Amino acid sequence: MRDRGKGAGRELTKGIVRTNPLLVLMVGLCSALAISTRVESCIFMGAAVIFVTVCSNVIISLIRGFIPDQIRIPIFIVVIASFVTIVDLTLKTQPAIYERLGVWIPLIVVNCLILARAEGFASGSGVYRSFMDGLGIGLGYTVVILIMSVFRELFGTGKIVLFNTTLIDLKVDAMPKILIMFPGAFITFALLLACLQWYQDRRKPKGKGAAGNE
Repeated sequence: MRDRGKGAGRELTKGIVRTNPLLVLMVGLCSALAISTRVESCIFMGAAVIFVTVCSNVIISLIRGFIPDQIRIPIFIVVIASFVTIVDLTLKTQPAIYERLGVWIPLIVVNCLILARAEGFASGSGVYRSFMDGLGIGLGYTVVILIMSVFRELFGTGKIVLFNTTLIDLKVDAMPKILIMFPGAFITFALLLACLQWYQDRRKPKGKGAAGNE
């Protein structure tokens, strides 16, 4: 049981850090770059991706022994589409949010991130590990888009508004509007990649030569 817990913990943390879908695997970028202009939108999008990834991973892991290899991808898509439909119908009860997320909710069905976890992990792993993998990957996606949205909304509009409540207001009129435009998504994402690279470089052990010179 202890080994199982450690293995599940690794599956959870690797999706957030080591195999982050956006910063490391570079999948699911289209939706992340498009909707990261507002924190509020990213909360709902992140929750939708976590729900679909976790549920589809679990179901595919449960039925993997009954799926013929020849039709596994169509079956994976049907499973994913079923959960996306649940999310789509649920978000339609929030018209303001649904309008902002727009086409990106239905397109979760063909998101490379979710399909890749179904094919590359859940189809060959147990239910518990698949659950933790889906949760970790979904959280990794959500953390990145939330960081991007905080930066873009705050420094692009001068404030962060969440559910009609202003949480932060810089009280500055002239803000770089480019951050809430599409080029701002690339700028913000590039800054995140640079921060990740800097962090990884600092964690690398020093070479033997460098250690000897010291």
